[in-house]
Amino acid sequence: MEEPSGSQSVERAMHLLALVAERHKNGATLAELVRASGFKQPTTRRLLVALIRSGLVSQNETTRRYQLGVSAYLYGTIASDRFAVHTMADESVRRLAERSEDTAFFCLRQGLHTLCMQREEGLHPIRSHVLNVGQRHPLGVAAHGIAILASLEDREIDMIVAVHRDYYASHYPMLTEPVLRQAIAETRRRGCAINRGIFHAGAWAIAVAIRDHTGRVTGALSIGAIESRLNESRQPEIITMLKSEARKLETRLTALSTQFSPESQAAQMRTSTAVQE
Repeated sequence: MEEPSGSQSVERAMHLLALVAERHKNGATLAELVRASGFKQPTTRRLLVALIRSGLVSQNETTRRYQLGVSAYLYGTIASDRFAVHTMADESVRRLAERSEDTAFFCLRQGLHTLCMQREEGLHPIRSHVLNVGQRHPLGVAAHGIAILASLEDREIDMIVAVHRDYYASHYPMLTEPVLRQAIAETRRRGCAINRGIFHAGAWAIAVAIRDHTGRVTGALSIGAIESRLNESRQPEIITMLKSEARKLETRLTALSTQFSPESQAAQMRTSTAVQE
């Protein structure tokens, strides 16, 4: 059997690290990681040992479960200022949860996937539990994934759908390509994505994509709830909330990019020099 190349080994290790991150709260067993990754047990164990040596993963001595290690925390802290969008989205997520009384989310785009960065629960006693912080999904999965996908150019959408076609078929058989294409068309028409329980029965959600100052899609705000909370009569109210918060967040992102642009920094330097003179 041919040994994986160096780049393939790195890709496998990073995939395993992502699986550990998704299960960080309670930790992941070796068997869970073998099943989720599709790797053989010796390969999974070997990669975990390498990740533990690097400090990216740790193993609880009592439960034997795997969780993120101290290096993952340190690297995340160092990188966090580059991804201020999720920090800036916190205020919007809290407002959405408070106003809707349902569960609000902010999910970040990560290449061909999305990552749930924030989740805030509202006061309504029946809540959506199908999406948690740290969970990663292919674009096209869930309302936020459809909202982001629909905001891309057709050529990029075609590529992403082709890459994830097998995943859609094995994990979400109801998400056929015609169904996804119809959802994309509806999202573009309405300016928001509506998931009517296609991924998990009874779990509905509405999402709106977020763009930065260049027009690039960076993520999505969404509200998830049971079907009766997102029925046709309530959808206009929820959509208005989401679009309002999306505009506010995009305005803040634009202001931040302008403040720290090279032109702005140069102007500040010129002003500072003039004052000193």
